[in-house]
Amino acid sequence: MAVHVIVGAGPVGSGVARLLAAAGHEVRVLTRSGGGAADLAGHPAVRRERVDAADAAALTRAASGADVLYNCVNPPYHRWASDWPPVADALLTAAAASGAVLVTMANLYGYGEVSAPMTEDTPLAATGVKGQVRNRMWADALAAHRAGRVRVTEARASDFYGPGAVANAVLGERFAVPVLAGRTAWVIGDPDAPHSWSYLPDVAAALVLLGSDERAWGRAWHVPAAPPASQREMARGLARAAGAPEPTVRAIPAAVMSAAGLVSPALRELRETRHQFTRPFVLDSTAYTETFGVTATPAAEALEATAAWWRARAATPAAA
Repeated sequence: MAVHVIVGAGPVGSGVARLLAAAGHEVRVLTRSGGGAADLAGHPAVRRERVDAADAAALTRAASGADVLYNCVNPPYHRWASDWPPVADALLTAAAASGAVLVTMANLYGYGEVSAPMTEDTPLAATGVKGQVRNRMWADALAAHRAGRVRVTEARASDFYGPGAVANAVLGERFAVPVLAGRTAWVIGDPDAPHSWSYLPDVAAALVLLGSDERAWGRAWHVPAAPPASQREMARGLARAAGAPEPTVRAIPAAVMSAAGLVSPALRELRETRHQFTRPFVLDSTAYTETFGVTATPAAEALEATAAWWRARAATPAAA
């Protein structure tokens, strides 16, 4: 049994905690509030603690004795430039002090605008703030690894879908609820542009694997994804899985997005990543599959589970 410390209890952090607890490991879930992963409250293998991830001393104390430390933090988009640097530094400090492997949950923003499928060797050429923040974090982590201070690895995934992907996910509540109700789903960019999607259970499983396999350390990996599908195709697949009517999918007009950005910091930040939805945005995870022998959950199976999760959520008064 190993000791695993997870910082952040969103859908990814909670998913990692469930997998590790089910495998019999000791799990500590650290959040600013001390909550999160509510379904694991009272689990004998799980301890939830209140810790500010930007406080290096507090995080180091909480990670004492850890074998693996997972960075599943996700500050609000409009605060990445200010919030990420102290958190990233604190995580490196805690990993170095404890000797834990640092596994970071990352995304594809660092590549910037691309014209071909992304591999882990695609240049990290982002010109936007969020992409550059992530690239600096990875450069610092890799430098610490190469200096022998820590062991690090990074999982890069595309936009999430699946059980637990609700508020901020592109295929979350604002997408799934109208699709399953037979109403129009309004989407960002081109509804027919090919796009890679990351199924949340696959993402959580990848983080657990990367933390336990020394072949993973010292580099980044793309989480396996099913073949790319447009937002319209994903809507049709979700509706088919749920027995819902053929969905209507329409693009949110650019003028509407711009106007909404004037009052919503989160929507304003989407301007930096809008290119991901106006042209093909495809992830290549060949390296992960060839190294670890793991492929993505087939889209049809993932959408069946996603539809079932949304039906169960709609039937729960508290969730509704």
